[in-house]
Amino acid sequence: MELTLEAVALFALKLVHETEGASPILRDDLVMDGYEREVFGLLVRQGDLTGVQVKLDECIAQALNALGGTSTVLGRELHKLSADVQQVRSVDQLSVPLITLLDYLKDIQ
Repeated sequence: MELTLEAVALFALKLVHETEGASPILRDDLVMDGYEREVFGLLVRQGDLTGVQVKLDECIAQALNALGGTSTVLGRELHKLSADVQQVRSVDQLSVPLITLLDYLKDIQ
């Protein structure tokens, strides 16, 4: 789960910070500070669903802004998938909407 959470954050932040022709953003880059596997792992082990959702929302909000907000097709879909993640009621329920969100972020890279 922690790896998937980190990957969602990474792909969301790639939309924001990665530019064509520049070096790709990697997991150990400064923009990933606070969104590392260990950070998510601690939140998951504590069962802190709200903490996980807040961390994801920070990244998704930046990506949504980079896509032009909900007035764009890509932005509306990202918002919808993000809302699905925010709707879960336990850490155990995160897996399916999280993987769907990750797949979408990969597809729009």
